[in-house]
Amino acid sequence: MTSEASPGSRCARSGMLRRRTQEEDSAALIDMAPGAGKGDSYGSTANTLEPGGHQAAACRVGSPAKPRIDFVLVWEEDLKPGQQQDNTTRDKTDMHGDWRETFLDNLRAAGLCVDQRDVQDADSAVHYVLLSAPWAVLCYYAEELRLKLPLQELPNQASNWSASLLEWLGIPNILLEDVPDLPPEYYSCQFKVSKLSRFLGSDNQDTFFSNTQRHQILFEILAKTPYGHEKKGLFGIDQLLSEGVFSAAFPLHDGPFMTPPEGLQAPGLNQRQVLSQHWARWRKWNKYQPLDHVRRYFGEKVALYFAWLGFYTGWLLPAAAVGTLVFLVGCSMLFSDTPTQELCSSADSFEMCPLCPDCPFWLLSSICALVQAGRLFDHGGTVFFSLFMALWAVLFLEYWKRKSATLAYRWGCSDYEDVEERPRPQFAASAPTMALNPITGEDEPYFPERSRLHRVLAGSVVVVMMVAVVVMFLVSIILYRAIMAILVSKSDNTVLAAWASRIASLTGSVVNLIFILILSKIYVALAHVLTRWEMHRTQTKFEDAFTLKVFIFQFVNFYSSPIYIAFFKGRFVGYPGNYHTLFGIRNEECAAGGCLIELAQELLVIMVGKQIINNVQEILVPKLKGWWQKVRLRSRKRQAGAAVAAGRAPWEADYELLPCEGLFDEYLEMVLQFGFVTIFVAACPLAPLFALLNNWVEIRLDARKFVSESRRPVAERAQDIGIWFHILAGLKHLAVISNAFLLAFSSDFLPRAYYQWSRARDLRGFVNFTLARAPPAFAAAHNRTCRYQAFRDDDGQYSRTYWNLLAIRLAFVIVFEHVVFSIGRVLDLLVPDIPESVEIKVKREYYLAKQALAENEALFGAGGAKDNQPLAQEMRLGPQA
Repeated sequence: MTSEASPGSRCARSGMLRRRTQEEDSAALIDMAPGAGKGDSYGSTANTLEPGGHQAAACRVGSPAKPRIDFVLVWEEDLKPGQQQDNTTRDKTDMHGDWRETFLDNLRAAGLCVDQRDVQDADSAVHYVLLSAPWAVLCYYAEELRLKLPLQELPNQASNWSASLLEWLGIPNILLEDVPDLPPEYYSCQFKVSKLSRFLGSDNQDTFFSNTQRHQILFEILAKTPYGHEKKGLFGIDQLLSEGVFSAAFPLHDGPFMTPPEGLQAPGLNQRQVLSQHWARWRKWNKYQPLDHVRRYFGEKVALYFAWLGFYTGWLLPAAAVGTLVFLVGCSMLFSDTPTQELCSSADSFEMCPLCPDCPFWLLSSICALVQAGRLFDHGGTVFFSLFMALWAVLFLEYWKRKSATLAYRWGCSDYEDVEERPRPQFAASAPTMALNPITGEDEPYFPERSRLHRVLAGSVVVVMMVAVVVMFLVSIILYRAIMAILVSKSDNTVLAAWASRIASLTGSVVNLIFILILSKIYVALAHVLTRWEMHRTQTKFEDAFTLKVFIFQFVNFYSSPIYIAFFKGRFVGYPGNYHTLFGIRNEECAAGGCLIELAQELLVIMVGKQIINNVQEILVPKLKGWWQKVRLRSRKRQAGAAVAAGRAPWEADYELLPCEGLFDEYLEMVLQFGFVTIFVAACPLAPLFALLNNWVEIRLDARKFVSESRRPVAERAQDIGIWFHILAGLKHLAVISNAFLLAFSSDFLPRAYYQWSRARDLRGFVNFTLARAPPAFAAAHNRTCRYQAFRDDDGQYSRTYWNLLAIRLAFVIVFEHVVFSIGRVLDLLVPDIPESVEIKVKREYYLAKQALAENEALFGAGGAKDNQPLAQEMRLGPQA
């Protein structure tokens, strides 16, 4: 049966909380009642309410019969008769029940309306707690959270450089689409109850606060409400979810996402339907993203992610075009390259030394196909493309800074991190002291920087240990390749024996990918624990610290194998008769065809393989999980005798969706992709093309996930993409160094240029030039002579050519780096971080702020000016869509 409690019966009375003493404050977390003094911001949830409150009436603001639902809590209960529970399980169940009741009582004491709906059958029950905030609570917390509310409406200032360019050229813009219900823009400032009448829409309490702002207020209360002693960490909805006390906590979507029967022209399309029709559709792959709509529905943090992803994907277009052109140039040179023709027509002229102790002698002409494949990537165009991509990365980041600054200004979050962001609830509960915030002038929880530094250093030691584990796995992969090459080379199958090194390399790449995915899961959980222990003040700093830890690990995890192949494999082999060993096993040589083609193979396996796996997971796993959740809940409702489709309440429909897992994995996937596209682009010019194709799918896939497959996340404000930008900047610098060494030491570009300059311009005889002869002792022992790729004399010592080439290679690295870094620095100076139009608007608003202060001083006198100084400071307005 489906049972419902009356909405008014669970609404507690609200009143002014008395100020607690320090002793009383130690038992709870924060002061949540509207009207409490500012000094109680980090106090406790008061259970002492003044009699005669009017909470019941406040709970019914907007509609007496149907109060507005701002948040939903869910827990499931097992009611199977006759089920035996041991004492431990029974005690845990009772404890969870006590915590739940205490938590809900404290929510009522905080002024929230708490209504409960139950869906129950013979074996189980699902309990839905519907939360709504009265007007007084919303006003109190809007001021406490420093929310920005509109003062004056402005014309929409959204613009796109490509749209402006096409309009100026008179070319039709197929990317442009008119999306209905365009969010207006406003001048806005921080909300103050005493200045309520100055804000737009203040006469309508139902619509004054947007849905996302109401969700932010409710989540702030939920995050700080205790259910036990706060010093023991018994507070907040996040802890209750992790303990299994509640199954879910989420704000409701704005109705269904499916289009009504009237179609797109229906006048009553909700915000979710607009996003579903004009954004989260595969056929919209060639349209601009409606970022203002995304920001209004999901908040600035989600909107900034999609803005960055769309910006990055757009910038991949020229990179993919040039990379494809370079690849086609390689294809055209495939059958006209003199050294390649010499090698393929050499027949039995060059008998090569064995690549492993038990491997046979082999003919150089047998690797003709591999050498031809290597020429697709290793030619003069690759040098140009590496230089192009280095400058591309510089310009991409410079113009993203401009785009980010413009969006932050338009969305009113330019000073969010410095002024508006509040301390994390977990930090506020655990911080040992209070201290004055020099920017806001308010007392806030404080944790000594020296103590935090000690914890960060201790956490860094753990990170280094985990990196060492990754290196150990890398060594094991190296040994695996060597052993596998030996085993396959002993096969009676001549084809397998000939491809022993390639098979070992390919299977090693697959095993490495499996290790990567397993270690990633372990380390992410460990990074969470370390970051919580480090006591970061704000959520932004917490996420930045967590992101940096995980990325360091993932960088080593994903890039260690390509770095080994690019810069170390085949460098410390020795020569016939004097081979170097690792743990008694001969060091790996580059497979036949060279290390560059092997690096390209490794990149394709890891980069493309990971993208395919991620996309399959993002498509299939949510559908399977969602299908199971719907089947489980609807079968329970059928057993209860209720109509499944007609009687499904909005909170039941949203509970059937999957929990939103945030943006960290999405950012990580794209930033790792950026690293593959830039750091090793000399080995695989097609990497930007594969990234572009993947991102076209990724944008719509993520959009569908947020709009139709996941529960609605709590809207979060953000000033930029956080530490991800600094990580991208670090990868940009690393890419320049990596490509310089890759071209100098792994490519044939410099040896060919040296041979053309010193020997023959037509490159005839180049193959013989790159081969050394085995020492006489080795030839005598095997009763035959052989060749191997190296610049050595007959006695195995490095030849004069080797040292000449080494000097040229080092000089190339220095020149390449200095040229790219110098050009990048010039571009950095030429491209302002903030567009001139935005700077003018910021200066205009600063002028308005000074004018407002002067008017206050003239109107109220010295005393009045002092009282109104905070308002004048807040009048440093920012437009808000």
